[in-house]
Amino acid sequence: MAPIETDDSTTAAEAAEAADLRAARRRKAARYVVPVAVIGVAAATIGLVPALADSGDPDLPKVSAQELIEKIAASDVEQLSGTVKISTDLGLPDLGGLESSLTSGAMDSGDGGSSADPSAKLTELATGTHTLRVAADGPDKQKLSLLESGSEYSVIHNGKDVWGYDSKSNEVYHSTTSDSGSDSGKAEKGQDVPATPKDMAEEALKAVDDTTSVTVDGTAQVAGRDAYRLVIKPKASGSTVGQITVAVDSKTGLPLKFTLTPASGGAAVIDAGFTQVSFAKPAASTFDFTPPKGAKVTEGETIEKGAHGEHDGSASGKPEEDLGKGLDGLKVIGEGWNSVATFDTGGEGMPSGSEVGGDMGGFLDSLGDKVTGKFGSGTVFSTRLVNALMTDDGKVYVGAVSKDALVKAANAG
Repeated sequence: MAPIETDDSTTAAEAAEAADLRAARRRKAARYVVPVAVIGVAAATIGLVPALADSGDPDLPKVSAQELIEKIAASDVEQLSGTVKISTDLGLPDLGGLESSLTSGAMDSGDGGSSADPSAKLTELATGTHTLRVAADGPDKQKLSLLESGSEYSVIHNGKDVWGYDSKSNEVYHSTTSDSGSDSGKAEKGQDVPATPKDMAEEALKAVDDTTSVTVDGTAQVAGRDAYRLVIKPKASGSTVGQITVAVDSKTGLPLKFTLTPASGGAAVIDAGFTQVSFAKPAASTFDFTPPKGAKVTEGETIEKGAHGEHDGSASGKPEEDLGKGLDGLKVIGEGWNSVATFDTGGEGMPSGSEVGGDMGGFLDSLGDKVTGKFGSGTVFSTRLVNALMTDDGKVYVGAVSKDALVKAANAG
């Protein structure tokens, strides 16, 4: 350091004080510089974590597909909490707010509807990307929260009480289950919408039969957990499903991630997985709920045990059988992944754009593709996963199959 120069008007004490001040400033600057450098390194490290987690290839004992399916079925995890990210891309047309307008109109029409009703709210998971917080403590206590921009929607099941709360509208939906501990207690009718990797995996395993290839394709790491990758594929062509990949926790057998990719390629139709998970017992207060002051409370019906199709989580039952419940006259054409469900609406088919006219007519024409065959003529409505054919005489053919497969089924039917 250069010597301190003084003149006749500067005393040695003043010079020493000035030197101390400069040293103090340097120490203060260092206190700011060091944290900034540390934060920069930390940020770079954190940025690598998702890549490391996704590309993880843990060394695990070999298992067969059957053993892994049995491990899922035998999973007895009853206590957990965590965060789930779910992205859904069905390729649905942009309705330009029409859907939300209709929904809000129904809520405002005095028909007793509630924005906190789980059966309506959780259908939002059918499109876009959402973050969920989930918690469970045995068959009598579960909570699922849908995090939105500036608001939160929660479904809480505690004993026989089921609560839905929409913080945005400050509305509460309440119902009870006739028998606590039943599957109907899984957040009441809102849980008809599979919302976790486990829900989705159980539905996929119902389709495992002779038309299905099931293999174990290596390992992965999800939410910091070592997992096996179970791959489920249709054997024959014609299905819109390319493959389903389920990441199964190596220790607990709990599905941690579910990914469905379409046969057409591109982004996953459904990608749902834990980004954080803990198997510790959640705090009892997690499942407590009292309607906030001033909230509008809507009372729902009591849900009977088994009212929503209980199953034991095993790979039994057929998806077409579930689809047939409540649909009179439903028939199934074909088998496995290429099966097509058909029923008669008993009325006329979808009106054409020329019949309606105007902007609405153009909108209707944009929704589907006109097709003809031995069955006559009709319109195919397509998503990246499920396609439906409605004939002009009111018959409907629907399945996770291609447009050509629907026309073929209609001709045969």
